[in-house]
Amino acid sequence: MLSKTDSNQADIQPPLSSGEKEELQELQISSTQVYDGRLAKVYTDKVKLPDGSESSREYLKHPGATAVLPLYDNGDIVLLRQYRYPVGKVLWEIPAGKLDNDEDPLECGRRELREETGLTADNWQPLLSYHPCIGYSNEVIHIFLATGLKTGQLNLDQGEFLTSHRIAAAAVPRMLQAGEVIDGKSLIALQWLQQRYDSPGTRSLLKEL
Repeated sequence: MLSKTDSNQADIQPPLSSGEKEELQELQISSTQVYDGRLAKVYTDKVKLPDGSESSREYLKHPGATAVLPLYDNGDIVLLRQYRYPVGKVLWEIPAGKLDNDEDPLECGRRELREETGLTADNWQPLLSYHPCIGYSNEVIHIFLATGLKTGQLNLDQGEFLTSHRIAAAAVPRMLQAGEVIDGKSLIALQWLQQRYDSPGTRSLLKEL
Protein backbone atom coordinates (compact mmCIF):
# COMPACT_ATOMS: atom_id res chain seq x y z
CA MET A 1 0.00 0.00 0.00
CA LEU A 2 1.26 3.48 -0.83
CA SER A 3 1.96 5.72 2.13
CA LYS A 4 0.19 9.04 2.45
CA THR A 5 2.17 12.19 1.80
CA ASP A 6 2.42 14.71 4.63
CA SER A 7 -0.05 17.41 3.55
CA ASN A 8 2.20 20.09 5.05
CA GLN A 9 5.27 19.01 3.08
CA ALA A 10 5.11 19.12 -0.73
CA ASP A 11 7.70 17.32 -2.82
CA ILE A 12 9.85 19.72 -4.83
CA GLN A 13 10.83 16.78 -7.03
CA PRO A 14 8.66 13.63 -7.17
CA PRO A 15 10.49 10.73 -5.53
CA LEU A 16 11.82 8.04 -7.82
CA SER A 17 12.32 4.44 -6.86
CA SER A 18 13.05 1.20 -8.65
CA GLY A 19 9.81 -0.24 -7.33
CA GLU A 20 7.57 2.65 -8.36
CA LYS A 21 6.56 1.10 -11.68
CA GLU A 22 5.63 -2.17 -9.98
CA GLU A 23 3.63 -0.31 -7.33
CA LEU A 24 1.53 1.61 -9.87
CA GLN A 25 1.59 -0.33 -13.14
CA GLU A 26 -1.54 -1.88 -14.61
CA LEU A 27 -0.84 -5.15 -16.48
CA GLN A 28 -2.67 -6.02 -19.68
CA ILE A 29 -4.62 -9.28 -19.54
CA SER A 30 -6.34 -9.03 -22.92
CA SER A 31 -6.91 -6.44 -25.65
CA THR A 32 -9.72 -6.13 -28.18
CA GLN A 33 -9.90 -3.66 -31.05
CA VAL A 34 -13.47 -2.38 -31.26
CA TYR A 35 -13.07 0.27 -33.98
CA ASP A 36 -10.63 0.77 -36.84
CA GLY A 37 -10.79 4.37 -38.08
CA ARG A 38 -8.82 6.40 -40.59
CA LEU A 39 -7.27 8.51 -37.82
CA ALA A 40 -7.45 6.41 -34.69
CA LYS A 41 -8.09 2.87 -33.51
CA VAL A 42 -10.19 2.17 -30.43
CA TYR A 43 -9.36 -0.64 -28.01
CA THR A 44 -10.89 -2.04 -24.86
CA ASP A 45 -8.47 -3.92 -22.60
CA LYS A 46 -8.84 -6.01 -19.49
CA VAL A 47 -6.13 -5.08 -16.98
CA LYS A 48 -4.82 -6.27 -13.64
CA LEU A 49 -4.55 -3.44 -11.09
CA PRO A 50 -1.70 -3.05 -8.56
CA ASP A 51 -3.83 -4.58 -5.79
CA GLY A 52 -4.57 -7.68 -7.88
CA SER A 53 -8.13 -6.79 -8.86
CA GLU A 54 -9.23 -6.48 -12.49
CA SER A 55 -10.74 -3.60 -14.47
CA SER A 56 -11.17 -2.43 -18.05
CA ARG A 57 -9.62 0.42 -20.03
CA GLU A 58 -10.92 2.03 -23.23
CA TYR A 59 -8.45 4.08 -25.25
CA LEU A 60 -7.41 5.32 -28.68
CA LYS A 61 -4.19 4.41 -30.47
CA HIS A 62 -3.03 7.45 -32.45
CA PRO A 63 -0.06 7.73 -34.86
CA GLY A 64 1.16 10.95 -33.22
CA ALA A 65 1.53 14.44 -34.64
CA THR A 66 3.90 17.36 -35.10
CA ALA A 67 3.12 21.03 -34.45
CA VAL A 68 5.21 24.01 -35.57
CA LEU A 69 5.66 27.49 -34.12
CA PRO A 70 6.77 29.64 -37.09
CA LEU A 71 8.71 32.69 -35.82
CA TYR A 72 9.84 35.63 -37.99
CA ASP A 73 13.01 37.59 -37.20
CA ASN A 74 10.97 40.57 -35.89
CA GLY A 75 8.96 38.39 -33.48
CA ASP A 76 5.85 37.93 -35.61
CA ILE A 77 4.37 34.44 -35.68
CA VAL A 78 2.05 32.50 -37.97
CA LEU A 79 -1.28 31.15 -36.77
CA LEU A 80 -4.06 29.36 -38.63
CA ARG A 81 -7.82 29.74 -38.49
CA GLN A 82 -9.52 26.39 -38.88
CA TYR A 83 -12.97 24.98 -38.12
CA ARG A 84 -12.81 22.04 -35.72
CA TYR A 85 -15.91 19.89 -36.03
CA PRO A 86 -15.83 18.15 -32.60
CA VAL A 87 -16.01 21.51 -30.77
CA GLY A 88 -18.02 23.33 -33.45
CA LYS A 89 -15.71 26.36 -33.51
CA VAL A 90 -13.19 28.15 -35.70
CA LEU A 91 -9.96 28.20 -33.68
CA TRP A 92 -6.56 29.85 -33.70
CA GLU A 93 -3.87 27.17 -34.04
CA ILE A 94 -0.23 26.74 -34.91
CA PRO A 95 0.38 24.57 -38.02
CA ALA A 96 0.21 20.86 -37.24
CA GLY A 97 -0.59 17.46 -38.65
CA LYS A 98 -0.45 13.75 -37.89
CA LEU A 99 2.51 11.53 -38.64
CA ASP A 100 2.08 9.41 -41.77
CA ASN A 101 3.36 5.81 -41.73
CA ASP A 102 5.96 6.17 -38.96
CA GLU A 103 7.07 9.49 -40.44
CA ASP A 104 9.93 11.34 -38.74
CA PRO A 105 8.44 14.17 -36.60
CA LEU A 106 10.78 16.78 -38.10
CA GLU A 107 9.91 15.78 -41.66
CA CYS A 108 6.23 15.92 -40.72
CA GLY A 109 6.77 19.46 -39.42
CA ARG A 110 8.49 20.55 -42.62
CA ARG A 111 5.65 19.10 -44.68
CA GLU A 112 2.85 20.60 -42.61
CA LEU A 113 4.44 24.06 -42.52
CA ARG A 114 4.83 24.06 -46.29
CA GLU A 115 1.36 22.67 -47.00
CA GLU A 116 -0.59 24.84 -44.57
CA THR A 117 1.29 28.15 -44.80
CA GLY A 118 3.41 27.98 -47.93
CA LEU A 119 6.47 28.65 -45.76
CA THR A 120 9.81 26.87 -45.47
CA ALA A 121 12.29 27.36 -42.62
CA ASP A 122 16.09 27.31 -42.49
CA ASN A 123 16.27 26.49 -38.78
CA TRP A 124 14.37 23.92 -36.75
CA GLN A 125 14.55 23.44 -33.00
CA PRO A 126 12.64 20.74 -31.08
CA LEU A 127 10.88 22.37 -28.12
CA LEU A 128 9.10 19.47 -26.41
CA SER A 129 6.97 16.38 -26.88
CA TYR A 130 3.88 15.76 -24.78
CA HIS A 131 0.83 13.53 -24.42
CA PRO A 132 -2.33 15.68 -24.76
CA CYS A 133 -4.89 13.02 -23.75
CA ILE A 134 -3.25 10.70 -21.22
CA GLY A 135 -6.56 9.38 -19.89
CA TYR A 136 -7.77 7.89 -23.17
CA SER A 137 -5.06 8.00 -25.86
CA ASN A 138 -1.39 7.25 -26.48
CA GLU A 139 -1.09 10.25 -28.84
CA VAL A 140 2.13 12.27 -28.59
CA ILE A 141 2.59 15.72 -30.15
CA HIS A 142 6.08 16.96 -31.02
CA ILE A 143 6.43 20.77 -31.07
CA PHE A 144 9.16 22.49 -33.10
CA LEU A 145 10.26 26.10 -33.42
CA ALA A 146 10.83 27.14 -37.05
CA THR A 147 12.91 30.26 -37.85
CA GLY A 148 14.57 31.67 -40.96
CA LEU A 149 11.18 31.63 -42.70
CA LYS A 150 10.85 31.90 -46.48
CA THR A 151 7.64 32.35 -48.48
CA GLY A 152 6.66 29.57 -50.85
CA GLN A 153 3.58 27.97 -52.36
CA LEU A 154 0.53 27.00 -50.26
CA ASN A 155 -0.47 23.36 -50.87
CA LEU A 156 -3.43 22.30 -48.73
CA ASP A 157 -4.60 18.69 -48.64
CA GLN A 158 -7.82 17.87 -50.48
CA GLY A 159 -10.74 18.68 -48.20
CA GLU A 160 -8.65 20.90 -45.94
CA PHE A 161 -9.93 24.45 -45.41
CA LEU A 162 -8.02 27.01 -43.36
CA THR A 163 -6.51 30.48 -43.51
CA SER A 164 -2.97 31.50 -42.54
CA HIS A 165 -2.28 34.74 -40.66
CA ARG A 166 0.88 36.61 -39.72
CA ILE A 167 0.37 37.83 -36.15
CA ALA A 168 2.35 40.72 -34.67
CA ALA A 169 4.43 39.83 -31.62
CA ALA A 170 2.69 42.49 -29.54
CA ALA A 171 -0.71 40.84 -30.17
CA VAL A 172 0.22 37.47 -28.70
CA PRO A 173 0.00 38.39 -24.97
CA ARG A 174 -3.38 40.05 -25.54
CA MET A 175 -4.71 36.99 -27.40
CA LEU A 176 -3.58 34.71 -24.59
CA GLN A 177 -4.98 36.90 -21.82
CA ALA A 178 -8.30 37.27 -23.65
CA GLY A 179 -8.68 33.51 -24.04
CA GLU A 180 -8.72 33.72 -27.82
CA VAL A 181 -6.37 30.73 -28.11
CA ILE A 182 -7.90 27.58 -26.60
CA ASP A 183 -6.10 24.84 -28.52
CA GLY A 184 -3.72 22.94 -26.25
CA LYS A 185 -0.66 22.58 -28.47
CA SER A 186 -0.90 26.24 -29.49
CA LEU A 187 -1.20 27.41 -25.88
CA ILE A 188 1.90 25.44 -24.93
CA ALA A 189 3.93 26.84 -27.83
CA LEU A 190 2.83 30.44 -27.28
CA GLN A 191 3.39 30.30 -23.54
CA TRP A 192 6.88 28.94 -24.19
CA LEU A 193 7.50 31.87 -26.53
CA GLN A 194 6.25 34.38 -23.98
CA GLN A 195 8.58 33.00 -21.31
CA ARG A 196 11.57 33.29 -23.64
CA TYR A 197 10.64 36.54 -25.38
CA ASP A 198 12.86 39.62 -25.07
CA SER A 199 10.27 42.43 -25.19
CA PRO A 200 12.20 44.95 -27.40
CA GLY A 201 12.51 42.26 -30.10
CA THR A 202 13.60 38.71 -30.75
CA ARG A 203 17.20 39.32 -31.77
CA SER A 204 18.59 38.11 -28.44
CA LEU A 205 16.16 35.18 -28.44
CA LEU A 206 17.19 34.11 -31.93
CA LYS A 207 20.88 34.42 -31.11
CA GLU A 208 20.41 32.22 -28.06
CA LEU A 209 18.52 29.59 -30.06
